[in-house]
Amino acid sequence: MTTALIIGAGFGGLALALRLQSAGIATTVVEARDRPGGRAYVWRRDGFTFDAGPTVITDPDCLRELWELSGGSIERDVELLPVSPFYRLLWNDGSQFDYSNDEAALQAEIARFEPKDVAGYARFLAYSESVYRTGYVDLGAKPFLRMGDMARAAPALVRRRAWRSVYAAVSAHIANEKLRQAFSFHTLLVGGNPMRTSSIYALIHSLEKRGGVWFAKGGTNALVDAMVRHFERLGGKLILSDPVSHIASTGSVVTGVTTRSGRQFEADLVATNGDLVHSYGLIADSRYAAAKSRALRRKRFSPSLFVLHLGLRGSLPQVAHHSILFSDRYKPLLDDIYDRGRVPGDPSLYLHHPSATDASVAPADCSTLYALAPVPNLGKADPDWKTFGMSYRETVLDRIEQTLIPDLRKRIATIFHYSPADFATDLGAHLGNAFSLEPLLTQSAYFRAHNRDDHFSNLYFVGAGTHPGAGIPGVVASAKATASLILDRHRHRTSD
Repeated sequence: MTTALIIGAGFGGLALALRLQSAGIATTVVEARDRPGGRAYVWRRDGFTFDAGPTVITDPDCLRELWELSGGSIERDVELLPVSPFYRLLWNDGSQFDYSNDEAALQAEIARFEPKDVAGYARFLAYSESVYRTGYVDLGAKPFLRMGDMARAAPALVRRRAWRSVYAAVSAHIANEKLRQAFSFHTLLVGGNPMRTSSIYALIHSLEKRGGVWFAKGGTNALVDAMVRHFERLGGKLILSDPVSHIASTGSVVTGVTTRSGRQFEADLVATNGDLVHSYGLIADSRYAAAKSRALRRKRFSPSLFVLHLGLRGSLPQVAHHSILFSDRYKPLLDDIYDRGRVPGDPSLYLHHPSATDASVAPADCSTLYALAPVPNLGKADPDWKTFGMSYRETVLDRIEQTLIPDLRKRIATIFHYSPADFATDLGAHLGNAFSLEPLLTQSAYFRAHNRDDHFSNLYFVGAGTHPGAGIPGVVASAKATASLILDRHRHRTSD
């Protein structure tokens, strides 16, 4: 029987594990931390459940497919709850925009800001649909191993004017500045600057409208646990709390891994869901791997995040499940984060309030909340986050109090934060990045890390650093692309 070993139990690693195990490949996942999930880790403190990372679930069909491969049903293991509105957007002047899937309500919201933009939005939606079909349906789960693969995709990308930024694509149809922000901020959720991320990423709007926005009852990590249950039900094996310290290689093949505890695992193939730079660093005594690591370090990595977790007394009926608090500076703030290396004193925030949808994530008459602020990665700004994090915590609390929850500090029952330094330490993330490579056109598809390595014929990559990129649908699609390469090789081997 063919054997596979996957490094890392994030969404990408688990999605790949489910695909391989469902196809009859004996698969083992080795995870460094004490729980699966990777960036989708979870903390449970004082009766509160705190998701560490991704909280916006779109395209539930890509998740259902992971169960259906073996005749199962996702509903057996986890309940997905619809979120409405998708997002509530707020500005410092008191403006508010509810972004929902109710077409009439959405048009009314747009008209409150600029009546002429209702027609402009319809044109933008048509554009979003076109790039969704090109970028997600046609190319999202297709591996790009050769320049020829990129050349074949180029005409469609040219037709969609993929060299434009998402912000430019929105601005071509919508005049009001707040609405331009409302329909371009999504790239920040996958690590991209709306001012320079390819307009192909406008597909996210269509993806949300088609599939909705969802939350896993019990928290995002409940979805992770569901994936693990199904994987183990199929016979897969998960090993926790034992980081891989070395990937063994001979010539142009990898032969297995060694973990920190000293255990050695041999496998016919190895796939890594880990950070790209860290993963190549595990292949010791390989000049190729060392050169690959150096080349990766020269690429542009996404920013990091400062995440403040709050367990609050009382309910928050005025706070939506997902909220975006915009700074008065849009492009200048993005320039600070992506280019100037300045930690913003006036951060834009994404607020996650899961108890608005699911009361089980907090004690009775309490609320769970996290505030996420994009900040530069450690290569651009490296304050001492041990001390600076405590002061930045106050900056974030001030922003929320001024905009949304005036008595926030009085309500706090539990508080802690997660900084770029933690991304680097806990996840091995190069420069403490939060989304791997920045999603630029020049770092996408063929120009992103390949789903199969160019030198080691049985070394594969999955997750945010590979095609198509970050976000739950992205990393699940990367698993589909990677699995297609593995299973094609597996079929050829078994037919010989």
